[in-house]
Amino acid sequence: MRRIQSPSRRKLLQAAAASAALSATRVFAKEESRPMTATSNYLPVRAEWLASGNESALEPAMPIIDAHHHFYERPGWIYLLDEYLEDARGGHNITASVFMQALTRYRQSGPEALRPVGETQFVADITAPLQQSSPRVAQGMVGYADLRRGAAVRDVLEAHLAAGQGRFKGVRHLVTWDADQTLVNPLSAAPRGLLLDKDYRAGVAQLGSLGLSYDAWLFFPQLPELFDLAKAYPQTPFIVNHCGGVVRIASYENARDEVFTRWSRSMRELAQLPNVYVKVGGLGMRINGFDFEKGERPPTSQALADAWKPWMHTCIEAFGADRCMFESNFPVDKGSYSFNNGWNAFKRLTAQASPTERAALFRETVSKVYRLG
Repeated sequence: MRRIQSPSRRKLLQAAAASAALSATRVFAKEESRPMTATSNYLPVRAEWLASGNESALEPAMPIIDAHHHFYERPGWIYLLDEYLEDARGGHNITASVFMQALTRYRQSGPEALRPVGETQFVADITAPLQQSSPRVAQGMVGYADLRRGAAVRDVLEAHLAAGQGRFKGVRHLVTWDADQTLVNPLSAAPRGLLLDKDYRAGVAQLGSLGLSYDAWLFFPQLPELFDLAKAYPQTPFIVNHCGGVVRIASYENARDEVFTRWSRSMRELAQLPNVYVKVGGLGMRINGFDFEKGERPPTSQALADAWKPWMHTCIEAFGADRCMFESNFPVDKGSYSFNNGWNAFKRLTAQASPTERAALFRETVSKVYRLG
């Protein structure tokens, strides 16, 4: 049964979330502060709208590992374990998941560099009881560490490993930057060229020796910089988030053919590096420009599959199924479609694939890359 929060508890959670978000904003946007704009806001989640077009799960017995989801505890937006389980148990056979850093439950005291370890500790604790059942939520966890600290970041990585109860697998330090500043969310703001910065690279260099991977969230024009970084550290797994940062709004809205051409060229170049993998999903955000949220009813899984096909099939063809993994990106993508419809779309997109390819896309690649065994 879903936990119902009292108004007083909800207010306390929102107050705590506001404080945590403020602290996290300072961590991510230390160099520069940007105002929140309409294009960088998350799409609102509308439960009644989603319910009006929610589908039953196709192939409900197929085992799935969700390669990427978050827990949010922000003003006006609570999406924690109960909320994720409600989605994950809605019909698809989600057997496990990988939690992705989301500025949740950072420590509010102590050394600033170590405060993000609070998120790993929180997620490890609340999901520990699920590790012997299904779904094994957060069987793998990816956290935040400020890689700009260079070699000094190692103590933070070791603290994450200790807090993660054997389930901490990698780091994501957001690097989204674009000349069009309306695209940049203040919570993920980064200086230009961060992937090329020597101190940042010295931080990335610490990951491989600790058996950790690097998750990359960036915009597609930055993919050549990621190629250069991943080539420099061939023993470290690099996981490209959300199909490689597709942007088709604002200054890119009237150049969508050029966007696809530039994006696909960069993705095919990245595919030449055997240590680079791709999360296939995350195309329900405002910046992707598909406008699913503007319909009177939410998109069907067939409509999603039709819209996504050029992008997702390009990823799979370039990297191969054994280097691609499907992700929900919930709750971020929940502003555009329901959990069930999203996974139905992935199943429709792979209907002609072999059983071996589908097994890789839906569970085996993510299990291999994040070492979930």
